[in-house]
Amino acid sequence: MTPIARSGARRRSLATLVAGALAAGGLAAAGMTTLEPGAASASSHREAPLISGQPKYDNTDVYAFVSPDDPETTTIVANWIPFEDPAGGPNFYTFADDAQYDIHIDNNGDAQGELLLRYTFRTHTKNKKTFLYNTGPVTSLDDPDLNITQTYDIDLLKLHNQSLVSKTKLADDIPVAPSDVGKASMPDYSTLRRQAVRQLADGGRTFAGQADDPFFLDLRVFDLLYGGNLSEVGNDTLKGYNVNSIALQLPTDMITESKRQPVVGIWSTTQRMNAQGNFEQVSRLGNPLVNEVVNPLKDKDKFNASSPWNDGQFLKNVTNPELPKLMEAVYKIKAPAEPRNDLVDVFLKGVKGLNQPPNVRPAEMLRLNTSIKPTADPKRLGVLDGDNAGFPNGRRLTDDVVDISLQVVEGELVGAKNDLGDAVDANDRKFGDSFPYLAEPVAGSRGPLAKGTAGGNSVRDQVGDALQPAGSAGGTRDTGLIAASAASGAAGILLIGAGLAWWRRRTHRPN
Repeated sequence: MTPIARSGARRRSLATLVAGALAAGGLAAAGMTTLEPGAASASSHREAPLISGQPKYDNTDVYAFVSPDDPETTTIVANWIPFEDPAGGPNFYTFADDAQYDIHIDNNGDAQGELLLRYTFRTHTKNKKTFLYNTGPVTSLDDPDLNITQTYDIDLLKLHNQSLVSKTKLADDIPVAPSDVGKASMPDYSTLRRQAVRQLADGGRTFAGQADDPFFLDLRVFDLLYGGNLSEVGNDTLKGYNVNSIALQLPTDMITESKRQPVVGIWSTTQRMNAQGNFEQVSRLGNPLVNEVVNPLKDKDKFNASSPWNDGQFLKNVTNPELPKLMEAVYKIKAPAEPRNDLVDVFLKGVKGLNQPPNVRPAEMLRLNTSIKPTADPKRLGVLDGDNAGFPNGRRLTDDVVDISLQVVEGELVGAKNDLGDAVDANDRKFGDSFPYLAEPVAGSRGPLAKGTAGGNSVRDQVGDALQPAGSAGGTRDTGLIAASAASGAAGILLIGAGLAWWRRRTHRPN
């Protein structure tokens, strides 16, 4: 054996011994301190190459529905920032200061927005000499311990043929609900959420802040359509991840053209300031999944920079979609005949007699008939299941848009009845009964409690309980746990020391 080879073998032996020693001490200590890791997946909404590298500007979903507890109003929810791991500190999740987050409303079917609601944000830092997001427990939005805060303005722009008619400020310096760092930092996050819901002068309400990602689906569709054999379905891969949300509730008569024309088209965009100080549109979203699985790679960035009145350039992607061909190739499900005019009607014009405005110009956006009142028992398949208050008439938080879209794409509306779906039928967290309806975000310190602590204890109590002296209640068990962990750690150190001594002896032996 050559000296080089012998040296490599010694290094591998030492590395193996050290790794084993660290594992022996570390795994025992983990019984007291380790949190369960989250799933290694998140919202896919990174649908286009350029925007996938700019998460603060990336729209993930848009929802629009007649408010179930206030049917004279319409609620719009738009989400941004995919992949929000709740424990992603110390720089938690903020809206961008150099962006315009816009909600567009077309109330006459001409594919142009007559109303534009613009959210702009400002970040405030109390103490730049700490790395902390919060420097103590936060009990209110104006708590001095909340180190990083945001506020926002809302401007209402009225347009005609994309020319500005008027501009009105609807809100000024409204606080944003912070990221949920965890129980020690934010012991009553529900209070912070409630404080972030604000009334507007026109009778509307607004909210901006973190929320549980409301989209539910199995994203393993990208592994050759669920593994090529439907073996990868039924797992909500968005479980445990958050988004930044904007929610707006407005009197319906404020956004519709008239009672005789109650259909509105809704989409959201993000504009980012460029190096010249001008704003450029970098993201756009209306119906779910369109830019994700309908547009091919060559059109994705173009779509994000485009406007609905120019959607004729993408028509072929809808009339000759790729997904049914993939389904036929992988699962032998015959693709419906092309051109797919049924998809044009559903996704670009609205369903005739339901949510299609008169003289409609085909364009990609959510279309909502605001005259259809909410149902007390929403059905997840919406219109396909006879519930006309649901998708594709707008989009509620509970609508199973993946199953609906799969069934429609595979020909449900042209006689090819099917029950395709991803086996994820509901969100993992319950939605609220009142505005903003979104589920509260998953907390950053989520995970199982330390062994030896009670479920009702605070984080500080957990640490305190674990450090109780042997004579106190519960002390014997907890002290024993620490002693066992410490002993295992010490044994690990001794093993490392023995390993080093053995390695030195080996290196000083003659060849």
